[in-house]
Amino acid sequence: MKVCVYGAGAIGGLLGSRLSAGGHQTSAIARGRTLEALRTHGWRLQTGDEVASYPVLATADTSEAGPQDLVIIAVKGYDIATVAAGIGPLLGPETIVVTAVNGIPWWFFDGLKGPLAEATLVSVDRDGNLRSNIPSHHVVGCVVHASCTSPEPGVTRHGFGNGLIVGEVVGGSSPRLEALVEVLKSVGFQATGSECIQRDIWYKLWGNMTMNPVSALTGATCDRILGDPLVRAFCVAVMGEAAAIGEKIGCPVHQSAEERNAVTLKLGAFKTSMLQDVEAGRPLEINSLLTVVIEIANRVGVPAPNAAALLGMVRLFAQSRGLAFDRD
Repeated sequence: MKVCVYGAGAIGGLLGSRLSAGGHQTSAIARGRTLEALRTHGWRLQTGDEVASYPVLATADTSEAGPQDLVIIAVKGYDIATVAAGIGPLLGPETIVVTAVNGIPWWFFDGLKGPLAEATLVSVDRDGNLRSNIPSHHVVGCVVHASCTSPEPGVTRHGFGNGLIVGEVVGGSSPRLEALVEVLKSVGFQATGSECIQRDIWYKLWGNMTMNPVSALTGATCDRILGDPLVRAFCVAVMGEAAAIGEKIGCPVHQSAEERNAVTLKLGAFKTSMLQDVEAGRPLEINSLLTVVIEIANRVGVPAPNAAALLGMVRLFAQSRGLAFDRD
């Protein structure tokens, strides 16, 4: 396949490296020091103490890469508008756009039946530009279950996990989805197709919409967060509200908060992506993880006072530390 990765950070670097190693023709849309590093060294993937390099066409200009079979969007939520504005030259009639992003994407309700079917989410697509520039028929949703960091520009350090769940916006299976799963499996991922990718997205959000912001506020790793009974109880309360919202919109959660937290504890003392962003001085992904949850809760009439309080605290934290991308 001809594959372009838009956003060559930790997750984008893992996907790009694996696909390039598997013989696919890869390109990367990048900027600054990451662009320079990719042009000099190619993809660099660190596993354990070993670092391997793989070829890539690195550019800041999407027209240089041209139409693709597969485009992988692997940027922070606040950068997706920039992707949407420039993605046009990468899209042919049959191009698949995989959204490997955190939180709730702009297309979430395009294929989900229920009270908000076809709704535009103002908190993640204020002007409707994402839906206009990246039509949902191109999109295959993706949930990433892998831990990666980027110790320096152009380098991905793979920690643990190889899971990728992919699914059509409208649900069900399709020939292109089945083919994509096989491609991802062939390059080392534990890939599965989803009958309803929105439910998988909500399930992941249900787990990390507490760990991410609480770790940013406290500077603590997840084992310490869940090891404090008061903080853990607060996280359980937020998760209860998110589960009630999910039930209302057709994304029920079939697990207790304590069961999910027990799984998280088994992962040990790891830093969330939001805590890594705080330490690196990067803007925080707040809208796609929390603001959107409160928007959905208000629109379907589900009270979420604890989630709202968490949103207020992390938003104020980001503003006071200069880490807020958007005050809204």
